[in-house]
Amino acid sequence: MTIAVAVSGGADSLYAMASLQREYPGQVIAFHALQKETSPEDDPVPGLEASCRALGVPLHILDLQEAFFRQIVRPFAESYAHGETPNPCVRCNALVKFGLWMDEARKLGADRLATGHYVSLAEHPRYGMALHQGADEAKDQSYFLALTPISRLKNAVFPLARVRKSEVRAALAEWGLSVPLPRESQEICFVPDDDYRAFLKGIGVRLPAGGPMVLLDGHVVGRHGGLWQYTEGQRRGLGVSWTEPLYVIGKERSRNALLLGTADELPVNACAAGAHPVSPEGGSGGHPSGGWRRERHGRHCPDAYPFPSAAAPLRPRPARRCFRRARACARRGDHL
Repeated sequence: MTIAVAVSGGADSLYAMASLQREYPGQVIAFHALQKETSPEDDPVPGLEASCRALGVPLHILDLQEAFFRQIVRPFAESYAHGETPNPCVRCNALVKFGLWMDEARKLGADRLATGHYVSLAEHPRYGMALHQGADEAKDQSYFLALTPISRLKNAVFPLARVRKSEVRAALAEWGLSVPLPRESQEICFVPDDDYRAFLKGIGVRLPAGGPMVLLDGHVVGRHGGLWQYTEGQRRGLGVSWTEPLYVIGKERSRNALLLGTADELPVNACAAGAHPVSPEGGSGGHPSGGWRRERHGRHCPDAYPFPSAAAPLRPRPARRCFRRARACARRGDHL
């Protein structure tokens, strides 16, 4: 068996590679995917080459910039231009990391693909192999893999499934390995300085113009600078003075209107999901009869909160999820 480890230059993927090489000596290869232009100080390749030499692991460099732009960056920009709030990491895991990367790993002769995700796989008595949370709840990334086909995940290896972040750093220090990129990124990897507005303006996607800001009763209270610049639930940066704080309640693209409301008008007690029906254990699949109750994350880490919910199928395919306690609205493009 040959295991290909995707190494980014961060601590987690370095631990994945080192731990697998210790467990399966001589059966591990590594690859680093070039997906965007980087400055010399942010280039992890020299450090990765040094780490791989020390561990005796062959390193391959793959230029996937064009495919990454086509499959992830441009759809992200176009989704924003349509007034949605996309999560490119969820799409990237499904299409790139466990799609394109896995295909490239097989071309290199690998049977399995390993990554530094904090998730685990385990057999479910009814649904077979299923995606589960990692042991480190603060770092759990199962949310980001929720739409990745289980047929792909079955060929994945997650060395950090039962490991905590503190253990990763301690092990790397014990093994004498330096992390090429020690600073952890919590934002979208291809958006410089997390300034998505500047990024979208410079990428060449047509962005809609401004329009009215409207209360739910129809009262116009101002003008917005383009629906793509606002997110459902947003409070700050609206530029509107009112008798009480206002939040973005929704967007009406038909009249290019931004809908605002008070905190009392913000919570919702249900949402409908049509594009990706969700099975009881995550991923796409059918619905058990009568619906089900599960703990769901309405936000991803670090401040994810579970909430009890009941889901029942709508015909023919969308699912409607009802919350026992009202929550701030989910954003268009979010995944629950």
